[in-house]
Amino acid sequence: MDDWSPERLAGALNGGRPRYLEIAEAIGADIDAGVLSPGDRLPPQRRVAQRLGVDFSTVARGYAEAVRRGYIETFVGRGTFVKAPQPQPLRPDPRRAREEDPMMNMPPEPEDPALVARMQAGLAHVSANLLPLLRYQSVTGSPQDREVLCDWLQANGLPCAPERLALTPGAHAALYAILTVLCEPGSVVLCEDVTYPGLRAIAAQLGVQLVGLPGDEDGIDPQALETAIRSHWPAALYLNPTLHNPTTRTMPLTRRQQVAAVLAEHDLPLIEDDAYCLVATPPPTPISTLVPELGWHIAGLSKCLGAGLRLACTTVPQQSQMGRFSQALRALHVMVSPLTLALLTRWIEDGTAAELQVHLREAARARQALATEILSPGAPQGVATRSDPLAFNLWLSLPPGTSRAEVMGRMATRQIGILPSDAFTVSGPPPEALRVCLGGPIPLPALRADLLALQDALSRKDWLG
Repeated sequence: MDDWSPERLAGALNGGRPRYLEIAEAIGADIDAGVLSPGDRLPPQRRVAQRLGVDFSTVARGYAEAVRRGYIETFVGRGTFVKAPQPQPLRPDPRRAREEDPMMNMPPEPEDPALVARMQAGLAHVSANLLPLLRYQSVTGSPQDREVLCDWLQANGLPCAPERLALTPGAHAALYAILTVLCEPGSVVLCEDVTYPGLRAIAAQLGVQLVGLPGDEDGIDPQALETAIRSHWPAALYLNPTLHNPTTRTMPLTRRQQVAAVLAEHDLPLIEDDAYCLVATPPPTPISTLVPELGWHIAGLSKCLGAGLRLACTTVPQQSQMGRFSQALRALHVMVSPLTLALLTRWIEDGTAAELQVHLREAARARQALATEILSPGAPQGVATRSDPLAFNLWLSLPPGTSRAEVMGRMATRQIGILPSDAFTVSGPPPEALRVCLGGPIPLPALRADLLALQDALSRKDWLG
């Protein structure tokens, strides 16, 4: 604005600081306050000097300082104008990059710049809807979000009934709430004898007793399940039947049908923690669909899209149970995060989620192939490696005379995540076995180096101190 009054600067010229700096800062303050807008024309420097009673050189230096700070720009023959603010390029915060938990079974992270850019673009949708996303909302997600997620599950080959779908802040939140609904302190929950550590931690918090069931290559033994039901009168059965963490096995359909038949005969609820159902392709038939009035199904998104989203799709067996389940979730977590839910639904609608799934499967196959290339030829006698091309980890059974503590000690300085069998064992002494995670932020060259070090750690018997 050519008529902008320089008298506004008069009050600023009394701070005991160089006057040219105060002129520049006053211009910046009026821009911040909205008095000056991008494109406004400032008065000529000589006019400002006359009205303020200062030297022309002072005003000239003040304008020059404002130019240096990016407030204004000057064009010969046209004048001085307020400059449009330039967006600062966003750069990663290196402090964020240091945050990871190597004890978790993490998926491989995307490295393709185009895919990362698509993921980042989804945040523009979140930003455009920021204010409503900061409100308290439905504990189990909005109807719009549930509809999008239901369609996505069905497109991935997973049956979904919208009226029985709840969106929860991660699989742990769903599991905690389900156990709260089904169990009382002292209740028994059956599970695999080697099972997911998260279940053990939650059960301990709730005072729930876990009883591990033996199994074979196909999963838990249906006869052992029958016997345990008659012996313990359990509140539920917990299973992780697809790409089981940590053994990587996937229960075949015949065994799923056998387990479902036992559950139906005894009217026993099932908690199906299907953390990898959106990684497996095609996804196996969920056991919960074989006993629809008994099966709680949890499709977590940590393993296929990112643990930082803290989201899961939970299907309750009967619509009448949705109320109690929602109350338990509200008491524990208030609601699922609308911010992360908005990002997820955007990724689904624009195809980013599907592209992430493709990347994840390709990366898992590449890392499993690398592990096979390094460990299989040089593995010492007695080392048994169990894996799946789409799994994020290996399950290593160690030979007699080699302890898990010894191998972990040799690998202590490495980035690769290794967890001993103690964390997974429910019944009996822990086997000499290790879960080796191949995912997370570790790049392929570093993973190769760590796998070579693991091969050496499995073979060596010397200790130097």
